[in-house]
Amino acid sequence: MRDTLVLNASFEPLSTVSLNRAVVLVLQDKAVVEQAHPDLRMRGAAIDLPVPRVIRLLRFVRVPFRRQAPWSRRGVLVRDRHKCAYCGRRATTVDHVVPRSQGGGDTWLNTVASCSTDNHRKADRTPEQAGMPLLFQPYVPTPTDAMLLALSAEGRDGLPEWLPQLPQPAAA
Repeated sequence: MRDTLVLNASFEPLSTVSLNRAVVLVLQDKAVVEQAHPDLRMRGAAIDLPVPRVIRLLRFVRVPFRRQAPWSRRGVLVRDRHKCAYCGRRATTVDHVVPRSQGGGDTWLNTVASCSTDNHRKADRTPEQAGMPLLFQPYVPTPTDAMLLALSAEGRDGLPEWLPQLPQPAAA
């Protein structure tokens, strides 16, 4: 699970990493803990370290500019917070708004999270043809949005207020 947010030396969000990777970066003096879990500590024979929630790299890492996050099935589920776009229950699959057989593709604006029941019921039709309106409209997340959404819900709670806020899905 990627529960630790990594900030660049300039305090901009860079990525998310596992707790083990975050601890290694801190112990190697490549990063410092900016925010720790309250009351949680990692102890070893020679160390006593707060459990990091947000770390900051000590050296600036140059990242090529990206306008949008790359599309993926996991990314769609995370963007929609594992909530079915048709009924609101827990989503486990990705549905194409315009089916691939009708020319729809694997894009952020053409895919939504869906429960398997609704995905099967909609089948090879558009939501209008199936009489299944979307509860919210799909959107293209920025790379920062995608990274922050990848944090677990517990990891997002209590992040510093100066970090960008996550977008809310737009109602249809």
